Amino acid sequence: MISDSDLAIFAINPAAGIDQDTIDQWQALSDYQLPRLVVVNELEGSDADFEDAIMLANRVFDQLVTPYLVLHSETGSPIALISLSDLQILDYSTNPPTVSVGEHEHEEMVAEFREEYLEDIAGAGEGAFAAGLLFPAIPIVVSNGIGIDIVKSYIDQLQ
Repeated sequence: MISDSDLAIFAINPAAGIDQDTIDQWQALSDYQLPRLVVVNELEGSDADFEDAIMLANRVFDQLVTPYLVLHSETGSPIALISLSDLQILDYSTNPPTVSVGEHEHEEMVAEFREEYLEDIAGAGEGAFAAGLLFPAIPIVVSNGIGIDIVKSYIDQLQ
């Protein structure tokens, strides 16, 4: 039952798109201002990527925010996330993941995304996610744990 729910998590595979039933479910939850989180999975071995999934979701859902972007290895595999709030890099190629300060090239690479994210966060205000007014999209890769800890941190905000 929707009124008994604290959170809805929508999983998107960028290569598969978003079906009408999922879009309808998202819209139905808007009436309840239920917090919603989007996880973008299946990021390995696909031509589609996180940014593609976000562009699609922004068209069919509400406007999403992307607190993290994916960084890839030399072979193109997702191995790290860069935080748009503080430009720290979470490297999931180590266990546990290591945190480091992003380099200048990273800062340049994400500058536009970061500016948009910071404006969205400032405009939404404190507690906007828990109030069902701000919808984060998090990249996840189950095989190496990318983003799982971040999803858990959003869930913890509701407790």
